[in-house]
Amino acid sequence: MRLNEWINQKTFQSISTRLEVKEKHALQTQQSIKLSVITQFFPPDYAATGQLIDELVKYLGQQGIDIEVFTSQPGYAFQSPIAPAVEHSGSVRIQRSRTAQLWPGRIRGKTVNGVLYTLRAALYMLRAWRRSNVLLLTTAPPFLPVIGYLIHLLFRLPYVCILYDLYPDIAIALGVISKRNWLARCWQTINQQIWLNAKGIVVLSPAMKQQVAANYPQIAEKISVIQSWADPEWIMPIAKQENWFAWKYNLVKKFTVLYSGNMGRCHDMTTILAAAKQLQDEPIQFVCIGGGAKRDDLIEEVNQLGLSNFLFLPYQDKQVLPYSLTACDLSLVSVDASTESLIVPSKLYSALASGRPVAVICSHRSYLRQLIAEANCGGTFDNGDSQGLAEFIRLLYSDRQLGESMGRAGRQYLRSHFTPKIISQQYFDVLQQAILSDGAIAMSQSHTQ
Repeated sequence: MRLNEWINQKTFQSISTRLEVKEKHALQTQQSIKLSVITQFFPPDYAATGQLIDELVKYLGQQGIDIEVFTSQPGYAFQSPIAPAVEHSGSVRIQRSRTAQLWPGRIRGKTVNGVLYTLRAALYMLRAWRRSNVLLLTTAPPFLPVIGYLIHLLFRLPYVCILYDLYPDIAIALGVISKRNWLARCWQTINQQIWLNAKGIVVLSPAMKQQVAANYPQIAEKISVIQSWADPEWIMPIAKQENWFAWKYNLVKKFTVLYSGNMGRCHDMTTILAAAKQLQDEPIQFVCIGGGAKRDDLIEEVNQLGLSNFLFLPYQDKQVLPYSLTACDLSLVSVDASTESLIVPSKLYSALASGRPVAVICSHRSYLRQLIAEANCGGTFDNGDSQGLAEFIRLLYSDRQLGESMGRAGRQYLRSHFTPKIISQQYFDVLQQAILSDGAIAMSQSHTQ
């Protein structure tokens, strides 16, 4: 055998051995992940964050991960206020604490209820930390990640944070507190310690990553952008003529514009109302499904204006969503300009799955504009551009084939980028890296002792 052939053979064997070791180590890591998920909202609560976590843990469980979820009794959007204290869903164990219903729907009520849940979650983790080797915490409620930091200090348990919303930034943007307020400064200091000690930080958009990295540049490398998702095998296009929900609410023969989800302080409902006012004498039906801080005000304004083209419905059971989301001809998504880069509208992804075109109201700098353009699935409009939104609705009303084409394109884009299988693998990689990096640190420390 020639020398160069011998060298090539040895090199190939060396590479193959390293790959086999890496694959074996990855498999061992996957089998060894024992995950605790801490989040206040979880089904049967209708909150979008809870539904996303529910789907995420199911897909992670299918990959062989042992999972415990500690959550609260329904307390945000629900029909039944009671759920089992302990239950199992596949390989996922779910434990629920009690919940408080103080001043429901008001900021101070949500704050107090969130604090009470956080205290119960802390007590739970003090008892249950041995059953886990990594924590996954959400910002629901926004101060929940402090538990990960405290448990890490006490027991060296690694933790990963999902930032659904950026606080105190949102509170400042909405004028709840000022930027110079002592509470805001204290919150930012605590955030810095939490993010510095986290093994991973997940945000839902590139804009959120830029915002967090700008505030805390030293943690930029540990921030992962993992967008939300929807299951295209669960939410599938249904013709309105074959949709019982559309028949029930007399939507089959009407061009229907749907807003489904939270009508909260971070959502622009004003532009939607102004567009509906311009279209009040045309055969266009607006349907708003859900709740939120702005819902009652919107209903009052609709009544004061004497608009008859609005229908308001409460949150729907999860099993109804495949029908309610497809009982329309256009879906609306809106983000208030003041909270751009601070939140991400999860309703966008289920709208894409429904196979309907999407109209997004957002600031000119929003990442949503590029997403909608790439997907070729609808239109984007500046906050306050009710004229542009109304004209887009008229266009789709007159050209049904254009709407159908946009809907198909959006669904295909979702299938290529934002399915539970694709997204759960991204979360798995972050969790795996958290354990690997924590093990590497522990090994390094053992060698230095």
